[in-house]
Amino acid sequence: RKAANRLPALADVAVLRFNTRGTKSPRGTSQGEFGHGRDEVADVAAAVDFVESRGLPNVWLVGWSFGTELALKYGLQHDIVGAILLSPPLHRATAEDVAAWDSTSKKLVALIPEFDDYLQPDAARERFSDVRHIELVPVEGGKHLWVGENQTTRVLTEIVARVNPSALPLPSEWPETA
Repeated sequence: RKAANRLPALADVAVLRFNTRGTKSPRGTSQGEFGHGRDEVADVAAAVDFVESRGLPNVWLVGWSFGTELALKYGLQHDIVGAILLSPPLHRATAEDVAAWDSTSKKLVALIPEFDDYLQPDAARERFSDVRHIELVPVEGGKHLWVGENQTTRVLTEIVARVNPSALPLPSEWPETA
């Protein structure tokens, strides 16, 4: 099952998982048309507005692949603690989008898979060099899709280490219910 579905119970955190406009999956297609990272500013704003309307504390943006582009481009517009980037390709986020994070106290963490299809650790160090406070986490053996229980566990652990470290270590088994 999706890691985001496990995280609330494992780590006592709230998770709002959403697709951007025009996203297709086996469960259907979201409304709207893909905006190539421009129109999705409204999707990010709607998600953050929803979270804020619920009064949830300690808001982080966590994005994977295209979602990292949106977090980098639009995260600074919102009252968030920071952003966690999983496999950022840096195709749509510009050098200026990245550099803007240097002038803020918002946290920026990037998990970079060793064998990523788009951005590997050495290139990531160079591309993020303008953000002095970024926490770059190279993941040995990792691939862009974070496939398998070991990779999923690593990602969840890295996220929880930033957003709710007191919940670590994450349980590896879930007790049976009566």
